[in-house]
Amino acid sequence: MRSKYLGTSLLAILVAQAAMPAARAQDATKGPEEIVVTAQKRSEKLQKVPMSIQVLDSKKLDQLNVTEFADYVKFIPSLSFQKQSGSGPNQLTIYMRGVVDGGNANHSGPLPTVGTYLDELSTSTIGGNLDVHLYDVARVEALPGPQGTLYGASSESGTLRVITNKPNPGKFEAGYDLEGNTVTNGGLGFVAEGFVNIPITDKAAVRLVAFDQHDTGYIDNVYGTRDIPIPGAPNTIIDNKGRTKNGFNSVDTFGGRAALGVDLNDDWNVQTVILGQDQRSNGIFGFDPTVGDLKVQRFQPDDNHDKWIQAGLTVTGHLGDYELTYAGGGFIRDTRSHADYSDYTVAYADIGSYWSDNNGNPLTAPLQHIDGKDHYTKYSNEIRLASPSTDRLRFIVGAFQEEQTHRILQNYEITGLGTDSSVINYPGTVWLTNQGRTDRDVAGFGEVSYDVTDKLTLTGGVRVYNYDNSLIGYFGLRSFAFGGGTHPVCLPGKSYNDAPCVNLDATSTATGETHKINATYKIDGDKLVYFTYSTGYRPGGVNRRTGQGNYDADTLTNYELGFKSSWYDRRLTFNAAVYNEDWSQFQYSYLGANSLTIIKNAPSANIQGIEAAVEAYPIPPLHLSAGATLTDAGLSQAFCTDASGTVSTNCVPGDTNYAAKGTALPYNPPVKGYLTGRYSFPVGEWNGFVQGSLLFQSRSQVGIREVDKQALGSMPAYATADLSAGVERNRLSVQLFAKNITDERGQSNRYLSCTTGFCSRVYVVPVQPMTIGLKVSQKF
Repeated sequence: MRSKYLGTSLLAILVAQAAMPAARAQDATKGPEEIVVTAQKRSEKLQKVPMSIQVLDSKKLDQLNVTEFADYVKFIPSLSFQKQSGSGPNQLTIYMRGVVDGGNANHSGPLPTVGTYLDELSTSTIGGNLDVHLYDVARVEALPGPQGTLYGASSESGTLRVITNKPNPGKFEAGYDLEGNTVTNGGLGFVAEGFVNIPITDKAAVRLVAFDQHDTGYIDNVYGTRDIPIPGAPNTIIDNKGRTKNGFNSVDTFGGRAALGVDLNDDWNVQTVILGQDQRSNGIFGFDPTVGDLKVQRFQPDDNHDKWIQAGLTVTGHLGDYELTYAGGGFIRDTRSHADYSDYTVAYADIGSYWSDNNGNPLTAPLQHIDGKDHYTKYSNEIRLASPSTDRLRFIVGAFQEEQTHRILQNYEITGLGTDSSVINYPGTVWLTNQGRTDRDVAGFGEVSYDVTDKLTLTGGVRVYNYDNSLIGYFGLRSFAFGGGTHPVCLPGKSYNDAPCVNLDATSTATGETHKINATYKIDGDKLVYFTYSTGYRPGGVNRRTGQGNYDADTLTNYELGFKSSWYDRRLTFNAAVYNEDWSQFQYSYLGANSLTIIKNAPSANIQGIEAAVEAYPIPPLHLSAGATLTDAGLSQAFCTDASGTVSTNCVPGDTNYAAKGTALPYNPPVKGYLTGRYSFPVGEWNGFVQGSLLFQSRSQVGIREVDKQALGSMPAYATADLSAGVERNRLSVQLFAKNITDERGQSNRYLSCTTGFCSRVYVVPVQPMTIGLKVSQKF
């Protein structure tokens, strides 16, 4: 009924305008305006940059109805992701070119392999990449391959950048977008967005953005029971009566941005921006196939409240012919979450006999839930000097400093737990994680390019870095903390916040460098071919479990041959790249004994692939675009793990903890791509359009070890289709759209709540079911 109403509304608009004269025809001799990017920290035309870059500009973002990460990841084939444990939108890990070990993004685990940036500032955090609401955005730039020279740590396999529109002193601008939608197996959702650009003087302006979004849920928490077989106690059957709810994974997001731009004089410009986002999600985003399609049975609260604010300052000026840029800022993020941990209770029911109430009676239903509080800060400063881009010999040199902290507080609580069984000073808490993490990075970098001839250019770059990462605090039960003995192994003379004691205090530090060599040959003004050798790294860190030791930095070495071309006055562009990447001593994260995360350096992996993209305007009203990647990512050497957490290459094939040579890296579909077509036509004085997109990806694995592959299975291949149609006139547009119109149940993750071999209930995180909506947009 809802989709019928929306379609009728759009039809009425079309009929009302049907008698009006046809709109002006497009220019048949020219393609689109050239896109300008800043991937190499200079403003350059996309087709002139000798590297693989996948870009969605503001026009494409509008046409594809992009508001969040899940919308645009479909149109960037080199990009994949893992939604951690089925939790909220901000709890996801991004991968590029198949460089992924399938880790669980634990708070005490490795840094990401992909760096994410909002304008000049990094937004990468351990707790998941920020799902920044996209509105009034100039473009999204995806830079696959190591970006270690200019972007440094955690841009090991690539960099993802969101570039916002800047204040414009030249004119007043404003706009709004209103959307209503409905989701299969859910209810109604909406998006309301608006911006205004206000010139203050002829040299200064402010730009204000606000948004509010409600995403309806589509996972149902249905009635169910669980049997908790505690040794020596009567069998206990629990149920989730009172917690059942249809569509319980709803999300509400609101926020905004305020930016001030000032031209101090002809040579110096200052840009300041502050932006924030508040997101509240309920439920989980995975379903249990044994219960039913889009259904789960949860027995404790599941919710997440994630809010963050970022402030940035960019100063750009000229010292003679040279451009000096300073970029710095700060980031604060707070999350509060609750999660049902009943699966763990059932899996480890044999230890339930240890838990008793204040009268000493064993608890017959020791259901656990997690109460989490996380506080992040991040501060960075970069200064760089660039020579004119027109010089035959040109360079960029700079220095970078960053410090990020993570205050981790997770209480694993059991209702009715006695004081004698609780962690000291934390009544009802059976397990406590109370830690502080600090990651520091300083670096100096430089790139030099020289035009050997008017066709051949050579570029060399280096980045010298030092990282210093530490972890301090407490983790464990009341009766023992992992380190041995029957009592907490407290380090004398140390304290951390209100933790019972400190049983963890370790630091990992190292110095190193990354490199880049590029040779570019310009065939003519519209075509070039390039070869790049580049390296990237990810800092090492601390294993919180005593005895495991630190893990070292891993490195990625990339060999890439690329081709970029424009034809027929940019009415056709074709870009392609082939690459071979060696991932050495990669950080492998997995759940060890008692479901504690262990990080070890595994031997190596190799990734080979091809990525290509084409844009075509065969006739003025028709725009076609397509992109695809073919990736072969697998282990170069076999390895296995043992009960103590050791990673070894001396393995026996057939062991369940064995990962064979050639095993495919997880979360990496060997084939991923899209095809989009948009056709415009006159409807009276309006411009009408229809658009369709086909998106597809092949089967992918979830784990590396045989034990994980057997327990979790694989994610099947799937294809989805998006359709839209509408009219535009005088910067006003109305459109009806449908995403995943066939309601395909594609998968973005499969996971267990605890260690493989103990927990057996597999949750499946699906792509969003069919969504139908009506959107009205206008700009002034």
